[in-house]
Amino acid sequence: MSDTYPISRRNNVVRRPQRGHYDKTTVHAILDAALLAHIAYVIDGQPLCTPTGFWREGERLFWHGSSASRMIRFQKPGVPVCVTVTHLDALVLARSGFHHSVNYRSVMAFGTARLLEGDEAKRRAMDGFVDRFYPGRSKLLRVPNAQEFKATTFVSMEIEQASAKIRETHVGDEEEDYALPIWAARFPVHQVIGAAEPCPRQHPDAVIPPEMRPYQAGKRLDEVLTETYRANYPSDG
Repeated sequence: MSDTYPISRRNNVVRRPQRGHYDKTTVHAILDAALLAHIAYVIDGQPLCTPTGFWREGERLFWHGSSASRMIRFQKPGVPVCVTVTHLDALVLARSGFHHSVNYRSVMAFGTARLLEGDEAKRRAMDGFVDRFYPGRSKLLRVPNAQEFKATTFVSMEIEQASAKIRETHVGDEEEDYALPIWAARFPVHQVIGAAEPCPRQHPDAVIPPEMRPYQAGKRLDEVLTETYRANYPSDG
């Protein structure tokens, strides 16, 4: 199995190609550090893009939605989609408006979305969605009732092609602009876990389960999600 995704016109990074990455290690790391993705597709000539929770298992992506969702109904027979993920890592202020920028990690993944069929596949996906972010938590929860099971649908997509694009540099001005007395800087940006706010109707016997250990106040969200992914899929790089 190749360690890189095949490159074609569809996923080739044209603008700033030096920032492009096609190796699966980089692509998967960016995907696994995210909780939300945007799913882009076309219905009757109209481009649409739906944000949703997602996760990866090997070379396959999964996401969920309501059984009544237009996106889910449309993707049932199998349609081409583009899945995107972006992490904002820094704001970059330069000495000209043209060179203001941001640091980021992003992925575009391409494939054919198909509805998961069969009750067993859906049950596995319902548990998998919870366990992806909170390993082992599905075993602590009550079983989904009939209405919840009916109302929830899952889609899967094998990653046919993908590319990552990363900017992780400092200010990049024109050489002559460095002599200008204009303040320039880079502001790192992180999503950080806050302190837990327990449910006001918490049962007096409820205790914090061990799978919540990674979710400590002050930790970066992308690092927590990477940690929980590795805990849930220890053999998957």
